[in-house]
Amino acid sequence: MSASRSIRCFALTREAWKARSPLRSSCNGLPRTTTPFRRSTSNFQSTRSLSGISPVLNPRGKLSNRRWTAAVGLSLGILSLTWLVRDDVEAKPAKDEFARALCFAVRMNDLGELEKLMRDKNFDPNIRHPFGWTPLHVACANNNMKIAQILLDKGADVNALDSYTGPNGSQHVGFEMLFELLRARQQEFTTYLDPRSSVSGFTPLHYAAINASPELVRVLLERGADPSIKDVEGRTPREYIDEDDYPALYKAFEEAEEHAIEAKRQHEKEMRRKFPLESQLRKHIIGQEGPINAVASAIRRRENGWHDEEHPLVFLFLGSSGIGKTELAKQLAGYIHKDDVKRGFIRMDMSEFQTKHEVSKFIGSPPGYVGYEEGGQLTQKLTQCPNAVVLLDEVEKAHPDVLTVMLQLFDEGRLTDGKGTTVECKDAIFVMTSNLAQREIAAEAEDLRKDAESSKVPWEKTLSRSFVDTTIYPILRQHFRRDEFLGRINEILFFLPFDSDELKSLVEMELQRWATKAESRHKIKLSWAPDVVDVLKEEYNISYGARSIKHGVEKRIVSQIARLHEYDEVGDGSTVHLYVEATKPDQGELVKQIRMKTTRPPASKSSGLTGLVSGWLGGGDKEKEQSPTPDIDRKGGSGPRIIEVK
Repeated sequence: MSASRSIRCFALTREAWKARSPLRSSCNGLPRTTTPFRRSTSNFQSTRSLSGISPVLNPRGKLSNRRWTAAVGLSLGILSLTWLVRDDVEAKPAKDEFARALCFAVRMNDLGELEKLMRDKNFDPNIRHPFGWTPLHVACANNNMKIAQILLDKGADVNALDSYTGPNGSQHVGFEMLFELLRARQQEFTTYLDPRSSVSGFTPLHYAAINASPELVRVLLERGADPSIKDVEGRTPREYIDEDDYPALYKAFEEAEEHAIEAKRQHEKEMRRKFPLESQLRKHIIGQEGPINAVASAIRRRENGWHDEEHPLVFLFLGSSGIGKTELAKQLAGYIHKDDVKRGFIRMDMSEFQTKHEVSKFIGSPPGYVGYEEGGQLTQKLTQCPNAVVLLDEVEKAHPDVLTVMLQLFDEGRLTDGKGTTVECKDAIFVMTSNLAQREIAAEAEDLRKDAESSKVPWEKTLSRSFVDTTIYPILRQHFRRDEFLGRINEILFFLPFDSDELKSLVEMELQRWATKAESRHKIKLSWAPDVVDVLKEEYNISYGARSIKHGVEKRIVSQIARLHEYDEVGDGSTVHLYVEATKPDQGELVKQIRMKTTRPPASKSSGLTGLVSGWLGGGDKEKEQSPTPDIDRKGGSGPRIIEVK
C-alpha cells in the first residue's frame, strides 16, 4: 500500500505556534504521531524536572553506615553528572529552537514577534538554523525589505553563506530526517524555492537576485554585499538574473561587480605593502633567502600586471631533501588562494608517471581505452581551478613522454585532455622540484661557507654563475635531454643547506611546536635552556635537511616525556624543563647530554561526592600501587616532586 501523508501548517501567531498539534500521518494503515518541535520551555529557557528520582530502601531495612554513605554519595554523584551532561545536551537544542522560531517569524513577516525575540538574551542576528541558513537569508528569499534592514541594523552578516544542501546532503540521513528537512525548508524558509534544491554557498544577495528585487539588491550592496562571491556551482548573483527581462538590474550588478573587484584589488595592494610576501614566507620557511626573494619578486610582477599573460609562471626548485622546496610551494598557494587552498594547490607526485602508458593518467585516456570517462589527474583539477599552484614533485622521475606534455603546457599555457577538451591554464603557477645535483649544490655551498668564515667576509648565500653554468646545467641537460624544456622555465632556484643560525631557528621552531601541543593536549608546560638548542642542532644531517632535526627532537625529547606521561610521572599542571649536563669520563672527551626536570603539583585529596564515590568503589582504604618508571631517579620531599631523567 502506498504511503499517504498530510502536513498541517502552523498558525501565524505565537500562541498557535506554542499550542500547535502534532503532525499526524499514517503508513501502511497504521496511525503515527510525530512532533516536529517539542517545546517544554518558557521564553526559550530550558527547565528540568527531578521527578522520578527518590531513594530506594533496602529490603532488609538496614544498611551499614559505610554502605549507606557510599550509596548516597554515588546517587548524588550520578545525579550531578546527569545534570551537567543534560546542560550540554540541552544547550544546543534550546539554541536551535530559538533559531527556528526566529526564522519562522522572519518567514511570516511577523514584526511583533521579531521584536520580542530580539529582546531575548539568546538573540544573535547571525544565528544559524539547524539546517544552515540565517534570518537574513530568510528575509531576502521572501523579499522582506523592512525585516532585512532591521537585521542589517542589528549586525547581520551581509555576506553570510547558506550551507543548505538539500536532501542529497550527507548530513541528512533517514526518512524521518528527510521529511523534517523538506517541511522545515518550506515552513521556516520560503515556499518560493524548491526545497530539494541545493543552495550551498548562496549569500543574501543571491536570493535577492533570484527575486529580481532592485530595491533589496540596492540595500544589500550599500551595506557591503560582495557581488563577486560565487556559490558552490561557481555562479555569482548576477548569473541568476535574466538580462533580457531585467536589463537595468543586470547592468547594476555588472557595475557593482566591477566596483567590488576594483575595491578588493586596492585593498589587497595595500595589504601587500603592509605585509610583503617575503615577510609572510619567512614566517614558515627557515633560511632560503634567495628562493624566497625570487619567488616573491615574480609574484609581485604578476599581481601588478608586469608579466607575460600568454604563458604560465614556471619554477624549478633544486636542492636536497627536507630543505623547504615543497613548503615554499605550499605557502605560495596559501598566499594566492587564501580561501580555497584545497582547490588552489595541486600536488602531483611525478614518481607515479615513470612509464610510457602512465601518461594517460596525467591527461586522461583516449577514446576506447579504460579510464576514458574518468579524465586525467592534472586536467581535471586544472579545470576546477585554472589559476592553481601546481607542484610537480620529483620531476626527474617522470617519463620523457610526460615531459613532452609538460613542454606544451609551459609553452602554450593550455592542455588538451583525452576527451579533446582544451584546458586553459595561463594563470597557473607550476613549481617543479628535483633532487638532481643535490650533492654538488651542497658541497659547493659548504665550501663557500667555509671560505666566507675564514676570510670573515659575509657570504651572500648564492652559488656563483660559473659554478651553475659549468656544473649544474650540464647535469640538467644530461637528464632532461632537451634545451627547449629548460628554456620554458622562468627561474631555476637553488636551495642551500642550513647554516648554524638557521639550524638553531629550526630547533627552536620544533621545540615550540611540541611545547604548544603539550600545553593544549596534556596541560604540561615545556621549557628549555639555551644550550639545549646547541646540542639538538647536532642531529642535523645534510642529506635529510629539516627532517633530521624533527626526528632528533622526537627521539631525544618527546619519547622521554611520553614515557613519563605513561607512568603518570607528569600530567595536568606539570612542568618539564630541559637542560644540558656536561660530563667528562676518565681519559675521554667532554660529553653533553640533555636532562629533564619535571615538577608536578602535589595531588589534592578527594573530597565531597568524589571522595564518597571513590570510597564506595574501594579506593578509600588502600593506596593505589604504581609500577616504577625505569631509569628515573626521584627526589623531593613533601612538596612538588622533582624528577631527573638520567
